[in-house]
Amino acid sequence: MHSLQTANEFTVPFESHKLYADTLPGSGRPHLFCIHGGGARSREVFADLRQILHGQGIGSTALDCIGHGQTGGVFAESSLHRRDQQSLSVIEHSGTRPTALIGISMGAYNAVRLSEILDVRMLILVVPGIYTPQAYKVPFGPEFSAIIRQPRSWLASDAWDILGRFKGRLLVIAGERDEVIPLEIPERILAAATQAQDRQLWVVPDAGHNGLLPLVLQNPEWLAAITAGLASSG
Repeated sequence: MHSLQTANEFTVPFESHKLYADTLPGSGRPHLFCIHGGGARSREVFADLRQILHGQGIGSTALDCIGHGQTGGVFAESSLHRRDQQSLSVIEHSGTRPTALIGISMGAYNAVRLSEILDVRMLILVVPGIYTPQAYKVPFGPEFSAIIRQPRSWLASDAWDILGRFKGRLLVIAGERDEVIPLEIPERILAAATQAQDRQLWVVPDAGHNGLLPLVLQNPEWLAAITAGLASSG
């Protein structure tokens, strides 16, 4: 794990697992909760962003979901639903209620669902995956893959209605050459958020599905916009 200066690391019991997480304290109320994607992802993906935000007085918390990072375990023993529950367990244990959520890929869907439960004021979705409710409680594995690989299964997602009720700031970040998430999905996310206070879609030129966040951080205007949005979420 990339070492974050002044991070408070902790573990949270979750069924037969021990979730690893950490909090970077902020100087005020704004606080970002980070949810990584699937595959080989872990909370490491947010390290640079979180360190920058910490320097601006904005706190953050992130976890390694089951099957990832320090938490480890078997990915197939988790699900979208259990990732939501893991996130809520870490938030409750941390004692800090987030004012904003960021989710990458699969984690973006978790962020959308949690945005309603936690009533956050900013939602940042990076290369966002969107899923049909049929897949929500199905353990990751062949059955889950079969459901989500049905052509355009995401059209039936409950995310659209949730986004339609979201009243905070929405930022969607997509890769121009994302081979996993077609641009139609980020565009539909933006269109669905009809009550959002503010909604933006950034398409990163020549970027694919992976390694997109570092490219965003290299753009001073984008980084300033993220920081300003998060600062106002408190």
